[in-house]
Amino acid sequence: MLTLASILGGRDSSDPHWLDRARMFRRVLAALRKASPGQQPEPPQLPGRMRVYAVGDIHGRADLLARMRDLIAADLARTAPDEALVVLLGDYIDRGPDSKGVLESLAREPFPVPTVALLGNHEAMLLEFLERPQAGEAWRRFGGIETVHSYGLEVADLRSANNLPAVAQALKAAIPDHHMAFLRGLQTSHRVGGYFFCHAGVRPGVPLEGQREEDLLWIRDEFIGSDASFGAMVVHGHTPSEQPTVRGNAIGIDTGAYITGRLTCLALGPTSMSFLST
Repeated sequence: MLTLASILGGRDSSDPHWLDRARMFRRVLAALRKASPGQQPEPPQLPGRMRVYAVGDIHGRADLLARMRDLIAADLARTAPDEALVVLLGDYIDRGPDSKGVLESLAREPFPVPTVALLGNHEAMLLEFLERPQAGEAWRRFGGIETVHSYGLEVADLRSANNLPAVAQALKAAIPDHHMAFLRGLQTSHRVGGYFFCHAGVRPGVPLEGQREEDLLWIRDEFIGSDASFGAMVVHGHTPSEQPTVRGNAIGIDTGAYITGRLTCLALGPTSMSFLST
């Protein structure tokens, strides 16, 4: 069972952000307890003999990304689809130890098939910090310190929210151009057949084509707690759970990789679904 203790590994008084993370996970767990599990759905259809791989939140775990790349390559060799696509659901950075390594890998397109990379709320916070340094006050509490450290920079000023413009300037200089090109090219959603892919979820009652970026990146309770039809099966990350969650209208695949070591991929066939996990 996913508990606060199992996620955080006990209180560490030397970690100034333990309490922030504890509060966040209490909110997440409360949302999951209220969520309607729905009925196990029939998989929507994909065109032809297509196979789609949706990869959940990586959060600085370059080691798990490399293992997932190998798992997808092996599955492709086994299933031999006519067409295949990898969809990355965002949150590549923050919290884990090697955000730089993750972006380096993704910017060089590590998968053997075409890839669509989506924007997560953590990438959005990084981009906002680079343009508006005062946003670092919030970003530092969401794992931004780990990202800055992965680029070889001192983190004391970000940790204390002092001299944020200087931190932003130093980070701009440290991030390679091809990393920035990758970040600025991220999409907010993607649709294939009967599936709609986004980072966080969608707002109930709003058509998929009318969803706001803020909801696609940040929504949680209203989406997780809804059993309404969204017009497609929504595949998302953002809300961590011990195992993938399959509901009648959505599939969540954020399995807390940066803490659990378990990065999850949803493998979709024309009329089937399965999971790959590190």
